[in-house]
Amino acid sequence: YFVAKDRVKEIVSLVLVAESQYENWLRQQDEFTLNWLMSNNYKSKKNSYCMIPSRTGVINKVLVGIDETPDLWSIAHLPMSLPVGFYALETSHEILWQELALGWGLAAYSYNTYKKPIREAATLVIPENQSHEWVQAQLQAFYLVRDLINTPAENMGPEELSFAARTLAKHYKAEFAEVVGEDLLRENYPAIHAVGRGSTRAPRLIDLSWGDVNHPKITLVGKGVCFDSGGLDLKTAADMSLMKKDMGGAAHALGLASLIMDAKLPVFLRVLIPAVENAVSGSSYRPGDVIPTRKGLTVEIGHTDAEGRVVLSDALAAASADKPDLIIDFATLTGAAKVALGTEIPVMFSNDQDSANFMAEISMAENDLVWQLPLYASYRSMLDSGIADINNCSESGYAGAILAALFLQSFVDEDIPWFHFDLMAWNVVDKPGRPKGGEAMGLRTVFRFLERQYKS
Repeated sequence: YFVAKDRVKEIVSLVLVAESQYENWLRQQDEFTLNWLMSNNYKSKKNSYCMIPSRTGVINKVLVGIDETPDLWSIAHLPMSLPVGFYALETSHEILWQELALGWGLAAYSYNTYKKPIREAATLVIPENQSHEWVQAQLQAFYLVRDLINTPAENMGPEELSFAARTLAKHYKAEFAEVVGEDLLRENYPAIHAVGRGSTRAPRLIDLSWGDVNHPKITLVGKGVCFDSGGLDLKTAADMSLMKKDMGGAAHALGLASLIMDAKLPVFLRVLIPAVENAVSGSSYRPGDVIPTRKGLTVEIGHTDAEGRVVLSDALAAASADKPDLIIDFATLTGAAKVALGTEIPVMFSNDQDSANFMAEISMAENDLVWQLPLYASYRSMLDSGIADINNCSESGYAGAILAALFLQSFVDEDIPWFHFDLMAWNVVDKPGRPKGGEAMGLRTVFRFLERQYKS
């Protein structure tokens, strides 16, 4: 989707013009161009474009309608719409070029493991002396997230997810370890084992670490439920249809780790992923069971389909034991989150309000929205159990996302700043640059937050 300028000869210019500037732009054009636009009845609107030929009939420029302020998605409709060829942006603004190029690269993505692509994407030319390495690094991370989520569960089980993490660790010379199967009990990860024991695919805790231990310690935790049948509280067929994406939190943790390591942020990074399949068998955990956890709290299983928070409890307890400077977890945790904010905006919770305010501010600036909901302590009693320290769900149908976050908070030490992101990780409809399927949500925001906090 990118090529260096010195490697191609025939280049088509992309001319970006906002509607308010269109009349001024027209005054500077020759008669041929004016007649061509008129004959094509072109109107300069957002997401519009018109290919303009030279007098010899060869396309040499494309007029592109944009908003008053260009953003990430301003030209995302072009890579899969324009004829295959080489196109160059007419802008000398480096930051703008990088943002538009990122949108172009995201629009060029397609998941083609099981079928041939419908077409190739058009190629964007990298100007001379233009840095594009960071754009490539971001695309590598976002493609990783999308690919992991889009892969069917048959080929993305706990072992395959572990392989993806191991491959990432090898690429960045990070340390990799995992605790698998019955060793989870020996190493005191009983909650992960309980949820995953019903599957023939062994559950595991994936553990990646990178950086200088003397730097600030950042721990990422990602929900890695590679397929969620609901367990013995079985989901319907419709509810199960997208459950290959239930490891979307793990995908986000690995994608963010990729960005952190590529940028060489001065942090000590740890990534913890409890990877399981919530399957149905004679050894599946049951409604009404009481299971122990790494933190020492006991959990009554009110519903086996609230399994994500159960496996995360052990991972968050392990994360807290290191006393990191920050814990961030990602999870496709509740339907209540998308009821509250829809499918495109991740829900954010935090026990550090100043940091949450900063994260929200960055999300607006990055056009990568996340939205805070409260850790409303008064609701914690809705998770009380008569026979255990806590229930994994409430009998109430209200405040599902908040209750899940309160459950997780029980396993994070109070003195450690913590963020929890409850996200969809899936585009339900096609949009320019955001094809239907697995999606990285909030990733640019969280990375920019970490960069602003720790780069210096």
